[in-house]
Amino acid sequence: MLSTPTPPGAPLNPTHSGEQRLQVLDGWRGISISLVLMGHLLPLGPKAWRLNETAGIAGMAIFFILSGFLITSLLLRDAHIGRFLVRRFARIVPLAWLALVLVFWATEGDSTALVRNLLFIANWPPMALSEGTTHFWSLCVEVQFYVGVAVLVGLLGKRGLWLLPVLAVAVTLWRVTHGKELSIETQFRVDEILAGCALALLYHHRERLPVALLGRIPPVLAIAFLLVASHPASGWLAYVRPYAAMLMIATTLFALRHGVLHRWLTGRVLGYLASVSYALYVIHGCLHITWLESGDRLEKYLKRPLFFAVTFALAHLSTFYFERYFNEWGRRLTARRTARQQ
Repeated sequence: MLSTPTPPGAPLNPTHSGEQRLQVLDGWRGISISLVLMGHLLPLGPKAWRLNETAGIAGMAIFFILSGFLITSLLLRDAHIGRFLVRRFARIVPLAWLALVLVFWATEGDSTALVRNLLFIANWPPMALSEGTTHFWSLCVEVQFYVGVAVLVGLLGKRGLWLLPVLAVAVTLWRVTHGKELSIETQFRVDEILAGCALALLYHHRERLPVALLGRIPPVLAIAFLLVASHPASGWLAYVRPYAAMLMIATTLFALRHGVLHRWLTGRVLGYLASVSYALYVIHGCLHITWLESGDRLEKYLKRPLFFAVTFALAHLSTFYFERYFNEWGRRLTARRTARQQ
């Protein structure tokens, strides 16, 4: 998580305004995984309304914005790409690889497809995503972005981060010229992460940039804007989806607000969901190959409570007993290397 949650309704301390603002991001992370899970596992309305697709698309847009914000913030603080890559791969790779090996073993999947998934290039044509791993396209986009931004910072240093907003607009224009309103290919989707990078630059240089207006926009309007832009029938609005998600988060990031939304975003429920969000995402998709997803539509929905229970139990165990080991290893390894260099 980006910060440690405080109890719901706890009074805001002006001396910790920066922490309060970043704590809001954990709330949005919890909302993003909730939208993805609901979009994939629950009936959200008449099929013709396509609300499940809308929820999933909006959830992923929020997730990518937060990812871009986090990565840029980390590199602004420490631009050493070796430490950056070790810690990011320690965060992403262990659970992803374990899940991939288990899924391909259970489904007797193709070894070439497995290798492409392990290398996080399965979302490149020809696609190598298969049953139980279709959701890994987003991890491919993430990891490819990590490598790309590491190369950029390695060549240009921190000043190279200022190219990321330019690249965001360039990718969006690339989508427009190719008619890609929604895609899982990195070159047509990475503008969502890059928009998050732009948000981080605005936030960390807010004293020198005119960002006060962002905090005056009612969050409810920004939320509605994102949901409309995320609907599969939104047409040209799909091209501004990255910036709609960025705007929505900015409305709560650049202003310390009081009220139901702020208390919910900084509360324990969303804070916990944020802490296990990565494991929830990986595990829920892999469980689609199990008995929990077998049968006709009615049978599947009758099993949904058990599906959720198993997903959350495994995600909790993974986050706090499996992934934690690798995260701590990554931090210790990079800390030792830093100490030797000093």
